[in-house]
Amino acid sequence: MTPRSSEPTAAEASAWADVLVRRRLLHAAVLTPTGQWLVQARPDGPVRVLSGPADVVALAATIQHRARSTRSEFR
Repeated sequence: MTPRSSEPTAAEASAWADVLVRRRLLHAAVLTPTGQWLVQARPDGPVRVLSGPADVVALAATIQHRARSTRSEFR
């Protein structure tokens, strides 16, 4: 994997959060006024606090990796 040439932006994090929620890979992802993100995997699950856009993008990468690994196990 090629390292990023720049830090993730708020717009990129917002786009990823929207996709993860729409695809039901996360229950909720909310940007707070402080720039932190509140994310919840399931409606009854704990709320995690992410410190900024880089954490949201890292979470999206982790979820993608997990989904791809699981998919390949069932082939």
